[in-house]
Amino acid sequence: MNLTGGIVLYAVIWFMVFFVVLPIRFESQEESGEVVPGTPASAPSEAGVVRKAKITTIVATAIWAVVAAIILSGWVSIYDIDWLGRLGPEPAAVSN
Repeated sequence: MNLTGGIVLYAVIWFMVFFVVLPIRFESQEESGEVVPGTPASAPSEAGVVRKAKITTIVATAIWAVVAAIILSGWVSIYDIDWLGRLGPEPAAVSN
């Protein structure tokens, strides 16, 4: 995995975790009893996006570190997930 691959992997993991964290502890304006005129009752009363982004960053960094370690260690390669055999035979290991 190169630098670009690591950044893309982190971005994908970050957004996946963010979309999981967003609905946690969600309270609508209707539930809180304070509906702002001109907004739907299902709008959040307090979004807390900054706090959720911080939580997402911590969790995503931990998940990314584990996934990156597995990829860089060689436990899982692209040939391990090529179930249709489209990549051809796996190249022989190069020894120095």
